[in-house]
Amino acid sequence: MDRIRIQGGTPLSGTIEVSGAKNATLPLMTASLLTPDRLTLTNVPQLEDIRTLARVLVELGVTVEAGLSDLPIFKNGQRPRPRTHRLALTAADIVSTTAPYDLVRKMRASVLVLGPLVARFGEARVSLPGGCAIGPRPVDLHLKGLKALGARIELRDGYVEASAPQGLAGAVIRLPIVSVGATENLLMAATLAHGTTVIENAAREPEVGDLARCLVAMGAEIEGIDTDRLLVRGVKRLHGATYDVVPDRIETGTYAMAAGITGGAIELVGARLGLLAQPAQLMNEAGVDLNETNEGVTARAKNGRLHAVDADTQPYPGFPTDLQAQFMALMATADGRAVVTENIFENRFMHVPELARMGADISVRGSSAIVTGVDRLIGAPVMATDLRASVSLVLAGLAAEGTTTISRVYHLDRGYDRLVEKLAACGAAIERVGDDPR
Repeated sequence: MDRIRIQGGTPLSGTIEVSGAKNATLPLMTASLLTPDRLTLTNVPQLEDIRTLARVLVELGVTVEAGLSDLPIFKNGQRPRPRTHRLALTAADIVSTTAPYDLVRKMRASVLVLGPLVARFGEARVSLPGGCAIGPRPVDLHLKGLKALGARIELRDGYVEASAPQGLAGAVIRLPIVSVGATENLLMAATLAHGTTVIENAAREPEVGDLARCLVAMGAEIEGIDTDRLLVRGVKRLHGATYDVVPDRIETGTYAMAAGITGGAIELVGARLGLLAQPAQLMNEAGVDLNETNEGVTARAKNGRLHAVDADTQPYPGFPTDLQAQFMALMATADGRAVVTENIFENRFMHVPELARMGADISVRGSSAIVTGVDRLIGAPVMATDLRASVSLVLAGLAAEGTTTISRVYHLDRGYDRLVEKLAACGAAIERVGDDPR
């Protein structure tokens, strides 16, 4: 099993191309089920989660073709971005409406096939996704929303069986809590429902807005994009489209913090500062200067040590839970004491013991972690427990004195496109090695 080995202490300097957002690409891929025509996605990150969902779609009968985009992409007067990875998905000949457990259990986002299948084919049988290392993420809001649209829902042998032989019907759905996945599933289902659907308390994450814009490009009628109230007028048929995936704000924030924790300066080409919202503000207060350019975003450590800043995870536009572990690593070397509170997922402090092995001073009290900055971190062997915890250890290793070896790095392959290559190009002494004795 591979490991990542880092010799810390080198300030990062250079340029990183920000990849398309994983959390946008996954629902966009399932949107291909809504039409028999080809949906082509460009700026697709090359990640294990993308390959896993592609296997789910192929099982259903979707034709998936991967390759490089045909032409460089020009935007807003920028220089042309290099040819990006693309996926062409065609759901003309669906052979099954069952998403089996063996595939769905590998990635929870597979449940997003449920809404599109019921909307277009009137039936779906999708395995319940099971547990998650960072806490439960139930699908009850997805199911209640589909029931409101007229679907009949049964749970049998670990599967959700949904049917709507006469089609779905528009309804007013108010989500009791903000849920990105439920918003996405119901938004896709509503595009082909009879009549008008209103989704209230909808998630406002940029990835939800990206899905909505792609659906509009496919012929959907959607109002209120990027707000907490989505109005969808159902249409009889959606058509194909070509759509460029939004840049990954979590990757942007992660590399910006990498610049800050190492005392370096990097340019994040293709990034959008506006997508970071509160994290950009908190990083600036902590001593990481972020500025928008014609190319993307620059991230530069200000003079002197970092300053402790508190952070509470919240739905967008608040501080994202997917940047919490990275921010904790950043605060581990800041002057003062920071309180980092996790309000979204349970069990999302599993990186704390591993950071402590590197000399971080962190104590956990309920849903909050109190981080007292130390003069330096020390390289050590550590173990990744989930995707974002993994990259927090990478950030700590970049700043630490000595060598850090991170095992179980397959977590990183799920969400960071060519991380080692990108960091090495900015001067990091980082490499991927095999033969993990664990």
